[in-house]
Amino acid sequence: MSDKPQTDEARHAAKMAKKKAARDKIMATKEGEKGLIIVHTGPGKGKSSSGFGMILRCIAHGMPCAVVQFIKGAWETGERTLIEANFSDLCQFHAMGEGFTWETQDKSRDIEMANKGWEKAKELILNPEIKFVLLDEINIALRYDYLDVEEVVRFLQEEKPPMTHVCLTGRNAKEPLIEAADLVTEMTLVKHPFRSGIKGQKGVEF
Repeated sequence: MSDKPQTDEARHAAKMAKKKAARDKIMATKEGEKGLIIVHTGPGKGKSSSGFGMILRCIAHGMPCAVVQFIKGAWETGERTLIEANFSDLCQFHAMGEGFTWETQDKSRDIEMANKGWEKAKELILNPEIKFVLLDEINIALRYDYLDVEEVVRFLQEEKPPMTHVCLTGRNAKEPLIEAADLVTEMTLVKHPFRSGIKGQKGVEF
């Protein structure tokens, strides 16, 4: 029997041991914790889905959390149904929007609802019992100047409790928010079924 497989195994083990030692050295310098400002943006799908994934992680860890939806409040989404039916003791869910701006066609109403959503968001973020707040599609409200991005950034930087995480989703995140964030992920659109004539479907989009 050839010794070649054993040699390959030994080389692989040595390579992984070296990588682990380097990784352990890096991890040894990472001791601090803080409440993060997290931004999910970009034209690709998955921004809200990722935010709700973190909400479910919080629920699994028994961490009180909250959701404020700024645009899709009129939708009956799977996430909302699941959370309200099963986890309302751990996660508050506030649907403050009434649909996308091209559906409502009422700018003053959109501005009013966005500001109500932001007031609720501030209340939740300042609540010392809540550890994670998802501001779903707030970037849309900021993009259309329904909310003042400078006010949002100032509040997050100066008034947010030090250990509270806040995630803001929606495409076209404004530069001041990106600059203020600790973690920014841009979802890139490669392909989307909508462009092939396929509408949004249950379990995928909502």
